[in-house]
Amino acid sequence: MLPRGRPRALGAAALLLLLILIGFFLFGGDLECERREQRGPGSFPCALTPRVLPDGDPPADHGNHNRSDCVPPRPLPHKCELLHVAIVCAGHNTSRDVITLVKSMLFYRKNPLHLHLVTDAVARNILDTLFHTWMVPAVRVSFYNAEELKPQVSWIPNKHYSGLYGLMKLVLPGVLPPDLARVIVLDTDVTFASDIAELWALFAYFSDEQVIGLVENQSDWYLGNLWRNHRPWPALGRGFNTGVILLRLDRLRQAGWEQMWKLTATQELLALPATSLADQDIFNAVIKEHPGLVQPLPCVWNVQLSDHTLAERCYSEAADLKVIHWNSPKKLRVKNKHVEFFRNLHLTFLEYDGNLLRRELFGCPSPPPPEAEQPCSFSPRPPQLQRALAQLSEEDSCFEFRQQQLTVHRVHITFLPHEPPPPRPHDVTLVTQLSMDRLQMLEALCRHWPGPMSLALYLTDAEAQQFLRFVEASAVLSARQDVAYHVVYREGPLYPINQLRNVALAQALTPYVFLSDIDFLPSYSLYDYLRASIEQLEPGSGRKAALVVPAFEALHPHFSFPSSKAELLALLDAGSLYTFRYHEWPQASAPTDYGRWREARAPYRVQWAADYEPYVVVPRDCPRYDPRFVGFGWNKVAHAVELDAQEYELLVLPEAFTIHLPHTPSLDISRFRSSPTYRDCLQALKDEFHQDLSRHYGAAALKYLTALQQPRGPA
Repeated sequence: MLPRGRPRALGAAALLLLLILIGFFLFGGDLECERREQRGPGSFPCALTPRVLPDGDPPADHGNHNRSDCVPPRPLPHKCELLHVAIVCAGHNTSRDVITLVKSMLFYRKNPLHLHLVTDAVARNILDTLFHTWMVPAVRVSFYNAEELKPQVSWIPNKHYSGLYGLMKLVLPGVLPPDLARVIVLDTDVTFASDIAELWALFAYFSDEQVIGLVENQSDWYLGNLWRNHRPWPALGRGFNTGVILLRLDRLRQAGWEQMWKLTATQELLALPATSLADQDIFNAVIKEHPGLVQPLPCVWNVQLSDHTLAERCYSEAADLKVIHWNSPKKLRVKNKHVEFFRNLHLTFLEYDGNLLRRELFGCPSPPPPEAEQPCSFSPRPPQLQRALAQLSEEDSCFEFRQQQLTVHRVHITFLPHEPPPPRPHDVTLVTQLSMDRLQMLEALCRHWPGPMSLALYLTDAEAQQFLRFVEASAVLSARQDVAYHVVYREGPLYPINQLRNVALAQALTPYVFLSDIDFLPSYSLYDYLRASIEQLEPGSGRKAALVVPAFEALHPHFSFPSSKAELLALLDAGSLYTFRYHEWPQASAPTDYGRWREARAPYRVQWAADYEPYVVVPRDCPRYDPRFVGFGWNKVAHAVELDAQEYELLVLPEAFTIHLPHTPSLDISRFRSSPTYRDCLQALKDEFHQDLSRHYGAAALKYLTALQQPRGPA
């Protein structure tokens, strides 16, 4: 007979055993995870998603680096720790890709970033301008000249569309600063869906021998079974993808990385004609020989959307995703089960307002100034600009004007591929600016002006993508490689017309520029005529001259554009054309002396007069436009004053003309006409402009003061 307490004890033991069994089935993965945690560095934890495996294959161990049964926490780097990211970038299109990638990083990041950009001259020019004007807090940028690195990889035959630039990640340990120990290396075609600090934290799992962190390749490429006679480079199992790499640079240098990869590449090229996947083939061949070098990473940190991808086995829900990799040549057009979701994620950052990413990282000290020998740049707002903005008062009736003057706009120069014009001593670039509502003028302008153009476009991030599609869909625009488009991103309520003009003017590459407006069409022969006139008059060689192109306007959109001066005069006499602003503000063009122009056969000189705003051809180093004038009013008049103050003579060309086309009034001109406050603010800007003239030119500026004191109209 059992003691009375024994049944209760047995019942309690049975219940405890049942709870243990339930816990084992529910949380058994966590026990495995804890065991792995006790193994120390080098043993990768259970991750969010399973490894990508071919159908029917048993899961290989490889450290269980993609198990889905647990997600052990790992401490993120301190919020003020500087994270280093390296990217290879070349050309116009890839520069746009880099910006989208950086936007996705900035959206999630909580740490300061140092971007190490290996670029060609084109990408360097684009990205240097962009980051200087973007002014994102806690972002440092260093540039490295890709041209200098080409000899190190040019001996490797490569069939990949990335060319030599696709091999340059191999040389990063020798290129990046010698004191830099760790870096994340990214392809330009990746999009982040998580904080990059989580990726940086994976360095903690490296063993003492491991130097490279990579995600397994998510296709059967390296298995060699995609088609008959498919001969890939050697790889460990399925191989690894190099779109996202964690590099322990210090250990790579100690291990003799340069000699290691060069020896491996040389040996493999004895049997293989070329690399097919650029640096990825060589990384995999090295890992095949030295498997202890690699730390496999969870596949969610490089979800690969290639043509033969098995990536959908990597994730089970959107929250799993960390980095999307568009590694097919088709990019966003690749076929994939969930491609619409991935595409929408990418487009979110493509069209995201980059101004919103100028976020301070609170609690982190300001970074130290860059060392002189490093090609670095920090991007916070300069202290003087911060002080000027802080002194503005929203109670000031002209607050919008003051704020717009101080706004530093993001600038993306040469937004589309551009071929610089060949150097010619008398060549001339048409310079102008526009916003989204004037895009329809571009095709007509290209038909009228066959020469180079430099155009500044005031757009939002989303509008910039619409503009890109607009050009790609136009046979006229897409055929022109000598038109440079520079996107100035929209910020603020007023149109920064003179800032736009200055951007376009600064990017002109010919010795002379024709300063025009987007709603004007030049005569068909004007480009050739201007070059001949420049050669004859030589306005830039010891003679400061501005060549005036007489301006006319049509009151109705449908008219037969004149092919010659004689035809224009006939239209003028018939009342189909008028001298520019004849009905509204004749002072703007009166000094051109159209009566004399009718009979002129040779250039003639005219004098500056108040409110004169001619369209001129000048040397490229002419005075810049005054950026204080935003919106409507006096923006071009002030430039004509500056030309006169610097003693440019005005020469009217007898066979030149340009015609203004009618269009709906802009928002700024409507505000000028309807708002007394707007006009008062413009007058205040005029007064300040004259005060600056007086300080700069002394007594010579008195004539402008006298002209300003005369009663004036809209200007």
